[in-house]
Amino acid sequence: MENAETAAPQDIFTASQTSKAWPFEEARKLVKRFPGGKRDADGNLVPVLFETGYGPSGLPHIGTFQEVLRTTLVRRAYETLTGGHPTRLVAFSDDMDGLRKVPDNVPNKQVLAEKLGHPLTRIPDPFGTHESFAHHNNAMLCDFLDRFGFEYEFVSASDRYNSGAFDEALKNVLRKYDAILDIMLPTLREERRRTYSPVLPISEKNGEVLQVPVEVVDAEAGLVRFEDQGEMVVQSILGGKSKLQWKVDWAMRWCALGVDYEMCGKDLTDSVTQSARITQVLGGKRPEGLIYELFLDENGEKISKSKGNGLTIEQWLEYGSEESLGFYLFREPKSAKSLHAGIIPRAVDEYWQFREKLPSQPIEQQLGNPVWHLLRANGDQGGAGDTLPVTYGLLLNLVGVLGAQATRAQVWSYLGNYVENADPAAHPALDTLVTSALAYNRDFVAPTLKRRKPERNEAAALAALDAELAATDDSATAEDLQTLVYEIGKDPHYGIGALRDWFKALYETLLGSSQGPRMGSFIALYGIEGTRRLIAEALNGVELPADD
Repeated sequence: MENAETAAPQDIFTASQTSKAWPFEEARKLVKRFPGGKRDADGNLVPVLFETGYGPSGLPHIGTFQEVLRTTLVRRAYETLTGGHPTRLVAFSDDMDGLRKVPDNVPNKQVLAEKLGHPLTRIPDPFGTHESFAHHNNAMLCDFLDRFGFEYEFVSASDRYNSGAFDEALKNVLRKYDAILDIMLPTLREERRRTYSPVLPISEKNGEVLQVPVEVVDAEAGLVRFEDQGEMVVQSILGGKSKLQWKVDWAMRWCALGVDYEMCGKDLTDSVTQSARITQVLGGKRPEGLIYELFLDENGEKISKSKGNGLTIEQWLEYGSEESLGFYLFREPKSAKSLHAGIIPRAVDEYWQFREKLPSQPIEQQLGNPVWHLLRANGDQGGAGDTLPVTYGLLLNLVGVLGAQATRAQVWSYLGNYVENADPAAHPALDTLVTSALAYNRDFVAPTLKRRKPERNEAAALAALDAELAATDDSATAEDLQTLVYEIGKDPHYGIGALRDWFKALYETLLGSSQGPRMGSFIALYGIEGTRRLIAEALNGVELPADD
């Protein structure tokens, strides 16, 4: 079987046709939708359009990242399945929305409070750096996506509404006004039904997006009648003088832009259903898409930005890596995921395990390897087979022993026991994780570490381990040291019981944790003398049993 270094494009194409990896399964929906590729009226091949949505009433977050990443994975899978058919990805900003409440994480809140209900692009920027609050957040979105190398086209709702690009689609909403009401009204509470309108006119008196009943006067001219501050007015909804209700807006956008694929969270399931029906009424076809499960905190509760019970992308990148975040988001998108700091170390190590094995896998297995997809997400097909000389878990154990005040230089001095050419410049990925491990240890590990005193039989076994280490040459390999530890644990003389009890005792007495690394690897990393010092500390004040 061919591997990543030798597989020809034709072999990848062939293997992709039967791959069960979820991006390929999603992409097949589009292959079925466009059997010969997406074509224009003249039969020319045109790009399949993928879309992601962003609400700029707040700053970009981990949910924004995961939606763009996952959509990109499906996009690349589609390109592979079709042998390179063209695609586009639009990052759409719903910046015509009226501001409903003032976010907590902005300065100059009064600037926003005075403009509640106004479109986000017509509200001053409280940061004082951009034309409006939405322009500020849109710039952050683009910087955010550029930071991770995503290939996308930014589209602003305000630009489309204000320029008239949506005018024909808005007229079509007026033409189908009653049919849209028939879809939406049964889904609303009685009180909401009395004021609901698919179209939200923007008041020419005070600039607010109005939630008022609307009567269609002339669909072809885009004219509606509604009450504004006690006066009945007739006003155009074209050229930025209105916006649509969320579900109607979504459907209109699908039709106007020709969106073929868009995924969303489980909380929007009903919205998808209703927007799909409205799309059909408007003469379009709903996009294909994936409904993914939501994130949960460490207590199993739904993550809420207002509660602050989640994990920000900045926090993940402080304690882990971008690749590990992508790896975690790749897996099982239809299953709810915990999102808290405790999951980061395992995600880092699993990413590198999958990355290391990629070149040796048959091409069929490669296409099921998350790293294969992640490396192609932004056009980078290199890096397969790279290894991390020390696992993140082992690195955390080392830093944990060194203590909360450990420095990067100290960690690298110990890495010299284990890593060939232990120079940060030679191992940039490892160096990044050294910094991450120091932060993770400071915030999560050091405050919880508590080494217990060994029981008498455990103390005897530790003393025996110390004696063996004293007689062991510094050139001993991690495997040699692991065998040494293993043999002591098997010795019935110490009455340890199962080997797992012996290793647990080592973790709890030497490292201050109930779980840990392969001890041979840890001893090789920390050094024989350093490990003997840990044993001496553990045995200090403990009475050893007399020899038989």
